[in-house]
Amino acid sequence: MAKPRAGLEIDHDQGTGPRVRVVGSWTLAGIGGMAATLEKEAHAVGPEAHWHLDEIERLDSAGALILWRAWGGAKPPNCALRPEHDALFAQLPAAGDATGAAPYRRRRHGLRWLGAGAGALVRDSIEAVALFGQLALDTLYSMRHPRELPWRELSATIYKAGVRAMPVAALVGFLIGVVLSYLSSLQLRNFGADLYIVNILGLGTTRELGPVLVAVLVAGRSGSAMAAQIGVMRVTEEIDALAVMGISRTQRLVLPKILALALAMPLLVLWTTAMALLGGMVSAYYQLDISYAFFIDQIPRVVPVANLVIGLCKGVVFGILIAAVACYFGLRVRPNTESLSACTTSSVVVAITVVILVDAIFAIATRNVGVPG
Repeated sequence: MAKPRAGLEIDHDQGTGPRVRVVGSWTLAGIGGMAATLEKEAHAVGPEAHWHLDEIERLDSAGALILWRAWGGAKPPNCALRPEHDALFAQLPAAGDATGAAPYRRRRHGLRWLGAGAGALVRDSIEAVALFGQLALDTLYSMRHPRELPWRELSATIYKAGVRAMPVAALVGFLIGVVLSYLSSLQLRNFGADLYIVNILGLGTTRELGPVLVAVLVAGRSGSAMAAQIGVMRVTEEIDALAVMGISRTQRLVLPKILALALAMPLLVLWTTAMALLGGMVSAYYQLDISYAFFIDQIPRVVPVANLVIGLCKGVVFGILIAAVACYFGLRVRPNTESLSACTTSSVVVAITVVILVDAIFAIATRNVGVPG
């Protein structure tokens, strides 16, 4: 009967303990899909047995790693092997996986998953607090030494995140205004309340829809770009180079982005709100026959200025949060492409979630402000 491609022949009749003969081709091709089975069998015998590897046909790092894990990260005292194989086992501790547990033993129950999640949440919270603390210190330092603030980076971020976002923000805002006006007019016409379309569009876009819509657009467009930019700098070790030169990464990378979005977001909110009102005005003219002059004349009367102030304040807060979340996840990138893509995706998801939560807090805190009687 032909020997298997890779296998163990165990003899339990020895008076001094079991004798294990490692036979076959213990290579990646020879092992095939039997890696878990072979590792389980080798682990069941234990390193206390008499291991004979001198009859093995072939051995590479994949087969050696299976035996090394079964031995618990140390060569057994009773082990016969060839000199070239001994040199192969001597390289395994430097590979960083010498004491890895067997895959079939890596089982986690619910409590361990819960504990791991809680621990990760605590670590992330500590890192976020440390980042904001360092950011506060660098902000105070920059206020005392304004010349050391990277003004070029600040102006470039304002241009990329603000000016270059105006076309898409105008298009989306205009279309949202058209859709909102069209759907509202269908209901208002049934009750003879056509003129209240101005109230709905004015309050909805100025106070809520404009800031949130811009925040989602900026988080997906500029937030992901910021996270990817800092993440690439992590992969290429440029951030480590800044630390070697004694340059604060928060002052050089994080602070300009936060200041830029804090300045650009209110302007984008104002621009998008104006485009949404324009779209609603055009739709109301064709759906309800409301003239442009009447619409423009009624907007200041039915929408108090406090609503515009609330919308602009939301833009400032949303811009700071989006930039902070993007920079935080960008700094967490590990030097590999998988971590870069995962952190970029997480920055967008977390930024949008934080924006919605903060918007809900704004709605509760300002529920009695700017509401016409």
